[in-house]
Amino acid sequence: MPVRSAPVSVPEVSVVIPTRARPPLVTRAVRSALAQTLPDIEVIVVVDGPDPDTDTALAAVDDPRLRVVRLPESGGAPHARNVGVEHARAPFVALLDDDDEWHPEKLAVQCALAAGSGVPEPVVISQLVINTPRAAFVLPRGLPRPGQPLSEWFAVRRGLFHGDGFIQTSTIMAPTALLRRVPFTVGLRRLQELDWALRALAQDGVDLVIAARPLVTWHADENRPRVSFDAPWIESLEWLRRSRPLVTPRAYAALAMSVVSAMAAPTRSPKAFLTLLREARRNGRPALTDYVTFLQVWLVPAGLRRRVRDLASRPARTASPV
Repeated sequence: MPVRSAPVSVPEVSVVIPTRARPPLVTRAVRSALAQTLPDIEVIVVVDGPDPDTDTALAAVDDPRLRVVRLPESGGAPHARNVGVEHARAPFVALLDDDDEWHPEKLAVQCALAAGSGVPEPVVISQLVINTPRAAFVLPRGLPRPGQPLSEWFAVRRGLFHGDGFIQTSTIMAPTALLRRVPFTVGLRRLQELDWALRALAQDGVDLVIAARPLVTWHADENRPRVSFDAPWIESLEWLRRSRPLVTPRAYAALAMSVVSAMAAPTRSPKAFLTLLREARRNGRPALTDYVTFLQVWLVPAGLRRRVRDLASRPARTASPV
């Protein structure tokens, strides 16, 4: 029988997991957090609205480090994350989506990187393994190049499917004070982690620190509904326009012609096609890769694009150590 760690007065890391109506998945996520080699943690699960099945599932997890916060009504994942951060007692918060898993050494590696970074408020992320029904591959594929703006590292593609950079919620560990000062945007259904990262990294004394090894498994199951799949493209275009001061023209064009276009393409709307093309050209600086990406997003159905992406994605080697 595994030995359970007693709760500590001030944990090193508070883990925040928002969830709603996915008891088996959140139980898996919680167990991956409680199995960390860094034992002095607390795990805060924020149940986003009345959810008896999830309450029952979590009650079966017998570990004093687990705390459950139940919201009286659903406010969405960003709101639930913000509530979890307000309940955090540790100096750092690590975020975990309920359908993902952490590798056992994830928090220990990130805490060591934060301590040795010399950054007043480090935002520590890691590579992750994406498991699709057809393939598994590692993102991000490379570290930012010297002098490269982080918005371009996040957004600009170097091929048809991926660039070097990537950020996903379950990889993020950041100072609790920063997450309280720069909360997640409530109501935003897509691009939540990118939105938060751009705003947080614009703060004085904040910088990105990257664990160049996969520490998270993202289960990209395509047979279950995701809120992010049906987010209207106009909402994301409005977000991009608001975020223009935080990204370079190169990154702006890449986001308009790849991410936002991928949401708009299923509409097959000529108006949407022309709107996004004009947006990228007027306010961004598209490159040839962006035009090629834009055309394949609009001409190739999403399901076929995913299959081709998975066939083309060889298991990537991890980036060079930081």
